[in-house]
Amino acid sequence: MSSTVIPIKSVETQAQRKRAFPKGRQADPLAVQQVQSLLGERPLRRDHLIEYFHLIQDRYRQLSTAHLAALSQILRVSQSEVFEVASFYHHFDIVRADSVADTPDAPALTVRVCDGIACELAGAQDLLKRLPDILGTEVRVIPAPCVGRCNAAPVAVVHQTPVELADAAKVQEACKKPEAKQPAGAFVPAVSRSAYEEQGGYSTLRRLNLGELKGDDLIAELEQSHLRGLGGAGFPAGKKWRIVRDQLAPRLMAINIDEGEPGTFKDRHWLEHNPHQFLEGMLIAAQVVGIDAIYVYLRDEYHALRATLEALLDDLRANPPVATLPVIELRRGAGAYICGEESAMIESIEGQRGMPRLRPPYVAQVGLFGRPTLEHNFETLYWVPEILRKGGQWFASHGRHGRKGLRSFSVSGRVNKPGVHLAPAGITLAELIDEYCGGMLPGHTLYGYLPGGASGGILPASLANVPLDFDTLQPHGCFIGSAAIVVFSQADRAVNVARNLMRFFRHESCGQCTPCREGTAKAVELMDKPQWDLELLGDLSTLMRDASICGLGQAAPNPVDCVVKYFPHELGLASSTEANK
Repeated sequence: MSSTVIPIKSVETQAQRKRAFPKGRQADPLAVQQVQSLLGERPLRRDHLIEYFHLIQDRYRQLSTAHLAALSQILRVSQSEVFEVASFYHHFDIVRADSVADTPDAPALTVRVCDGIACELAGAQDLLKRLPDILGTEVRVIPAPCVGRCNAAPVAVVHQTPVELADAAKVQEACKKPEAKQPAGAFVPAVSRSAYEEQGGYSTLRRLNLGELKGDDLIAELEQSHLRGLGGAGFPAGKKWRIVRDQLAPRLMAINIDEGEPGTFKDRHWLEHNPHQFLEGMLIAAQVVGIDAIYVYLRDEYHALRATLEALLDDLRANPPVATLPVIELRRGAGAYICGEESAMIESIEGQRGMPRLRPPYVAQVGLFGRPTLEHNFETLYWVPEILRKGGQWFASHGRHGRKGLRSFSVSGRVNKPGVHLAPAGITLAELIDEYCGGMLPGHTLYGYLPGGASGGILPASLANVPLDFDTLQPHGCFIGSAAIVVFSQADRAVNVARNLMRFFRHESCGQCTPCREGTAKAVELMDKPQWDLELLGDLSTLMRDASICGLGQAAPNPVDCVVKYFPHELGLASSTEANK
């Protein structure tokens, strides 16, 4: 019996195989050239991905998929990864095009009208309806979440220029100005560096650097002051410094100036007033804790302040107040409220989608780039130099109704003097309105208020004597958060306020977890009906609180629950007792 020999076909290795064309969608050579030109001599870093998006968006007023493919090729990052990050952030306008030649023209000008709760109370919806017909087809008019100027509502942003107390005529005039399409110029702070130093500014930092002051002593002063995190969480500042300092080096710092909570604008106020007090507080914290690099995350809506901070940081590097400074990087947000959550902000700084991390580990242990990270809100650091100069007891001595410290209240809505009011912690709303806000607007009487921005719940006028501070509002189903107070009157309805807030949460949910993503969408659907399904809304509330990954989903039900509890008559219920059955 003869055997048959079957020839074995040789197998090419991957190295031997040559393709006629590279695998996958190819980048347009012209798009590659354009993106390379924008990048210039910058070092290519994956964590700068969002910064590169901004370069393209600023130059071409949009992100075409042709430019995204080019950036992918230059960075050697997959196109899917580049696209998923770009599509996460609201301020990137993505258009589909395989090449530069196929890319549709971007709108000549974009006007964003804030539809946050303070602006809605001031007539933003009417402005949104009227502007498209007035401005014509060359101008794109779109709604935008809170832009951090609630004290001057309603607000429109013409490209990068805010128009406060906006009406159709003001917006139309702003669109005609030559600078309408240009980047915003730097804002001149009220207190210059020289003026700050004449008042003793940077002296604490210098004494610390020379060894005249000890880190342990400064932490003890912070603990005596009872200074807590003023971004909303309220964690004791001194305790946080000790925790991070005890971790292995290198240690990093991340600073949150992404105040996207509707009703909040205190950080912008102090940054415009005296930025050097914040910068000194930042550098003191870095020195005490042993920080190698600082990352400042500034919300994209603050265009002029970004230019200001860039100039101030350049001046600090050229003329440092002490011999050596840590590396300081200013990072630009891109319109995502969720990045106010500390771990989501860290993800964004790393060039990722801003999705909160599961904890533990906590960012103090494993944070930015996997290193122990001191995360702080802007205002927390702002108070550090003054507390250390005057003593912890000075700060703690302020306060009312048994509370300690000072709070920057961002007040908007139906009051005569909206704005940032520095007042004792524990002040009541009634006292705040009478003593700091000039009373209610003529013809308006207090009906209700938000004690802590969109997520802090809604309280009725009958609870206007509750002290406003950490730990005082929880018994009423609310919290103070970043002390964003929105006041509404008998001209408003709590039901409509709650609808506005839930639409905001639906828009800003990162989508990572089902309870928040689907819960907020379903809640909006139920709340838009004339008759609320209280049983189903109650089930949604419980689910979101118990199963959401982060504070957004956990706090989103607060407005709904507060309407049911405190404003049952608006739902056709006889009393809160009946509403809670």
